[in-house]
Amino acid sequence: MADPAPRNGSAIHRPRNVDWKRAAALLYGDWGTSKAYVIGLAFVAAAYSSFPIILAVCVLTAIVGYNYIIICAHFPDGGGVYSAARQQSRFLASTGALLLVANFVVTAALSGWAAVSYFGVTTENAPLATMALVLVVGVMNYFGPRHSGSASIWLAIPAVVMVVVIIALAVPHLTTAYLEPRHDDLAHTWIAFVGVILALSGVEAVANITGVMKLDPGATPEKPKVQQTATRAIVPVAIEVVLGTALLGWAMLSIPTGFSAELSTHKEDMLRFLAQYYGSVTITPAAGTVLGIVVGAVFGLLLFSAVNTAVVALIGVIYMMAQDGEMPRQFTRLNRHGVPWIPLLVAIGVPILVLSVTKEFEGLAGLYAIGVVGAITVNLGATTFNRHLDLRLHQRVLMGLTFVVLFAVELTIARTKPDAFFFAACVLGVGYALRAYSHKLSGLKTLTVSRGVAEMVTPDLARTMESRLEEGQKIMVAARGITPVLSFALDEAELRKATLYVLYVKEIAVFLAAGPRLPGRPRWQDDPEAQAIISFMMKRAEERGVSMLPVYAVSEDAAATILDLSATMGVDYLLIGASQRSTMAHLLRGSVVTNVAAQLPEDIHLVIYG
Repeated sequence: MADPAPRNGSAIHRPRNVDWKRAAALLYGDWGTSKAYVIGLAFVAAAYSSFPIILAVCVLTAIVGYNYIIICAHFPDGGGVYSAARQQSRFLASTGALLLVANFVVTAALSGWAAVSYFGVTTENAPLATMALVLVVGVMNYFGPRHSGSASIWLAIPAVVMVVVIIALAVPHLTTAYLEPRHDDLAHTWIAFVGVILALSGVEAVANITGVMKLDPGATPEKPKVQQTATRAIVPVAIEVVLGTALLGWAMLSIPTGFSAELSTHKEDMLRFLAQYYGSVTITPAAGTVLGIVVGAVFGLLLFSAVNTAVVALIGVIYMMAQDGEMPRQFTRLNRHGVPWIPLLVAIGVPILVLSVTKEFEGLAGLYAIGVVGAITVNLGATTFNRHLDLRLHQRVLMGLTFVVLFAVELTIARTKPDAFFFAACVLGVGYALRAYSHKLSGLKTLTVSRGVAEMVTPDLARTMESRLEEGQKIMVAARGITPVLSFALDEAELRKATLYVLYVKEIAVFLAAGPRLPGRPRWQDDPEAQAIISFMMKRAEERGVSMLPVYAVSEDAAATILDLSATMGVDYLLIGASQRSTMAHLLRGSVVTNVAAQLPEDIHLVIYG
C-alpha cells in the first residue's frame, strides 16, 4: 500500500539561497558585536585584573564555535537547539526553542538600542528610534534572508576593517605594565566571568539558518548536507572574534590607570573610546576624534546587522516549530518571497512590545543572558547524550565538558538575575500555551504511560494498522496434513478475494547428489498424502468460490523450498501451521516455522496458525 501523504508542514521547503558568505555575514552581525561590549563589561567587573577573564571568554567562544560546526553538520534542516533536542524529547526541544526565542527577542531590542546610541540618539528618544529600526529590518526580511544577508556583508566588512585599524594603532603601545592580579575570591571572579560570556547567541543563530543554507556539492533536498557551508561561515568569524576580542582587551588594559574612570564610563562604546584614544596618541587628537566618529558609525551599522540576524533566526525557530506541529500550523504560511509571514510579524512585534515596556538600556541588558545560555546548554547536552549521532569520542567529550560549564553558568544567571528568570518564564508560559493549542487543533494529547506501552506505539502505527484487504492478492498455505490452518487459509482467501496456493512439500531425509534422476517432474497425483490434501482443498475452494492452485515439491529442506516458492510466486501472505514435529526431531533437524520466519523477505507477511 502506498505510504500516507506527508503532513502539510513537512511538504513545504523553504528556498535554500544563503551561501557561506551571507551566512558568515549574518553570524558576524550578532557574534561580531560582542567585541563592542564584552571587553567593557570585563573592565567594569574586574578592571585591570580582567585580562584572564577576557582570555577565558575567548577560549570558550572558540570551543563553542567548534561544537556548533559539528551540530550544523548533523542537523542540516535548521532549528539549532530544537533539532538537536527533538531527538531526545519533543518537550525538551520546545523548551530550548522557546529559550532561544526569548534570547532573540532581547537581542533584537538590545542591539537596536545600542545601534541608535552609537548613531548619537539620546536616551530619551532611543526606544522610539529602536522600534523604527526593528521595522526597517522587518521590511528587509520580507524579501527573504538572502537580500538581508547581502546587506549584512556590506555592514560586516567595514567593521572588520575598523577592528584591524584600532589594533594596528594600539600595537606599538601594548604593554603588561598595568595588568593586575585577581583581587576577589573565586566566587566573585566566576560571577564576573558569567557576566562577560553572554554574547554567544550568534552561533546558535547560524545553526538555525542551516535550513536555508545552500547545500554542499552532491547533496539533495531529500538528503541535505551543509557541513562545508557551515564550516566556511563559522571558522573565519570565530577567528576574527576570538583574536579581535583578545587583542582589543589587551589594548584596553594597556591604557594607563589614570584613565580608569573614562574606561568605566565608556563600557557601552568601548571601541569608540579605544579608537579615539589610540588615534590621538599615535596620530593627532583631531585624527583620534574623527576615527572615534567613524568607528561609532561603523559599529552602529554592525549592531543594526545584529538586529537583522536576530530577526532572521527568530523567524527560523518559530517556522521550524510550526512545521513540526509545536506551534499553530498557520505559522508555516509563506509569502511570495518564501518567508513565513506570521513568524515575521512576531519577530518584529514582540521586540517592539518589549521596548515599549522597558525604558532603560540596563533593563534590556538584564534580560539578555538566560535565554541564549539556556538554549546553547540544551543544544550541547542533547547532542552529547544522543547515541544515534556518529560523533567521535573527542567530539563527544569536549561537547560534554562545554555543556557542564554552560549549565553552571545558567544556574548562576538564574540565581543572580531574577528579572531575566521572570522574563524567560513568561516566554515559556506563552509558548507552552500556543503549543497546547496547536496540539489540540491537531488532535494530539500528551499522556503519561509506562515505558513498555510507549515502546509499543511507534510513529508508523497508524499505517501498519490500515486495512490491507485488496483484491488480487496471493496467499500461500504450507500444508502438512489436513489441519485447521487449511480452513483458516480458505477463510482469508474468501475474505480478501485472493488466489490461494496450497503448497505440499514432500520432505526426504536423504539427498543423493550423484543418484539417478527420475524421469519427468514429480506430480501430486502420485503422492497419496498430497493427493488427499489437495483434492480436499480443491473441492472446498470450489464450493466457496475461491481460486485455488496446487503447488507440489520434493525437497530435502522444506523451509528452503517454502521460502523459494513464496518469493518466486510473489505471494503477499504465507500461512503455516504450528510445528508438528516431535521434540527429538525438532532438536535434530530444527523447526520449519522458525527457519522460515528467520529468512522470509520483509514484503511477505507470515501468519503462524495454531
